[in-house]
Amino acid sequence: MNDAINIEDVPDVSAEWYRDVTEFARDTPSWSHGLAELGTEAVIVLLAALLVWAWWRARRQDARAMAAAVIGPVAVVVVYLLSEVLKNIVQEERPCRAVPGVAALAPCPEYGDWSFPSNHSVLAAGAAAVLLLAWRRATLPLLALAVLAAFSRVYLGVHYPHDVAAGFLLGVVAAPLLVLLLTPPLTPLVDRLRGQALWRPLLGGTGAVTAEAGWDRDPRARPHGR
Repeated sequence: MNDAINIEDVPDVSAEWYRDVTEFARDTPSWSHGLAELGTEAVIVLLAALLVWAWWRARRQDARAMAAAVIGPVAVVVVYLLSEVLKNIVQEERPCRAVPGVAALAPCPEYGDWSFPSNHSVLAAGAAAVLLLAWRRATLPLLALAVLAAFSRVYLGVHYPHDVAAGFLLGVVAAPLLVLLLTPPLTPLVDRLRGQALWRPLLGGTGAVTAEAGWDRDPRARPHGR
């Protein structure tokens, strides 16, 4: 018995927008199709690399900054796993199978790889939002990258607009919220571990700045002579 949510259960406006975007995508140059598919994954990899850079940068900052830098990637993974749970609860069929007369640019995921919410949108928005806690000046480029990654999933035909909207909202809210909630209680632990030789290469500590520089503050903005 097929209990998956199909086209008749999808909001009409989302299905119509899906048709509009996929029709637009078919009229774009063929080189852009491959670029969109590659770009989706490239954005996720780039944001992951920036999270690693945030950790490396935090080695020279205070314990609170390092705690946030360590929790950030974990928070993104936790929210991703939550989206997987939601997928298996909702069980919405992929639009590339459910919407008649639509030719998706990307191969349609196999049956059982559900559509709602979009995992790519969760990862992109979650990583971007966590990074914004460290680099508020990068708000526009980080959010632009996340939005492009989310939109590409509709452009390629593998998600409805409401899938990517829900995934984006889940990532951009839940991931930074976890960081903000968990950083204060874990900061003393990071501070203690920094005093141990085993953890110092990973957590820094020697010559690290003090509470003057939080994870959301650029060290260059500190007054001279401190």
